Amino acid sequence: MYPIDTGTCELIRDSLSDDGWIVKINGVESSHIDVDDPARLDFEYMRWTARLVEEAFEGRARLRVLHLGGGVCTLARHVAAVRPDARQLVVEIDGRLAELAREWFDLPRAPALRIRVGDARAVTESLTESSRDVVVRDVFAGAVTPRALTTVEFTRHVGRVLGDDGLYVVNCGDTRDLRGARREAATIGSVFAHTAIVADPAMLKGRRYGNIVIAGSARPIGESPALVRDLLQGAVPAHVWTDARVREFVGTSAPLTDAELEPGELLG
Repeated sequence: MYPIDTGTCELIRDSLSDDGWIVKINGVESSHIDVDDPARLDFEYMRWTARLVEEAFEGRARLRVLHLGGGVCTLARHVAAVRPDARQLVVEIDGRLAELAREWFDLPRAPALRIRVGDARAVTESLTESSRDVVVRDVFAGAVTPRALTTVEFTRHVGRVLGDDGLYVVNCGDTRDLRGARREAATIGSVFAHTAIVADPAMLKGRRYGNIVIAGSARPIGESPALVRDLLQGAVPAHVWTDARVREFVGTSAPLTDAELEPGELLG
């Protein structure tokens, strides 16, 4: 157990893997990392995210990736392993956690992988237009994402930072009523012309709490038959909803705006 800026970080040996480690932040499982296999992703939602990126940018060299919420950089480490020419920026609010990740694990150095300690929204707003191909948001305070990172205004900043064919992918944790996922999808769909959702069937039917991956882009996403097949054949089979199905799922849910935030929530 290690003290970090935002609480505690616990590093636990994975009993099912010789070289795997589970990282808990304030008692909540945050990451899994395999020391000897940086390409390995143990968490299903990370595999789904990586597969969406693969589909969207198959054959594209040197992706520019922004990770909002770094943890111990599991996904960034994966991208570096499968795309050595990628240039990545990880934004992590906890400076001590970022230091520990560098100490514990073999993370690529700049310019391949830079870690910037700061607030995810503030950093995103400061970035140059069309300077990234992929933005991944995986930020949690406890079990929820700060609302400042789920509004229309913030999502527009993400759209500004992405190139014309860029991809925005978020990890949305939600309860069985799926109210949060519907608002997230409504918000992303209000900014991006095309959306997609990836999740396991039980989650999509509102049978349990879990993760839903929601994506947005200016171009169609999630339509590849190979993607659909691969996700169904995973350890946890997942369904892909493309834009029309996502918007049907949204129904009457309205996008979230900054005006609905409480004072002090704008720091994300």
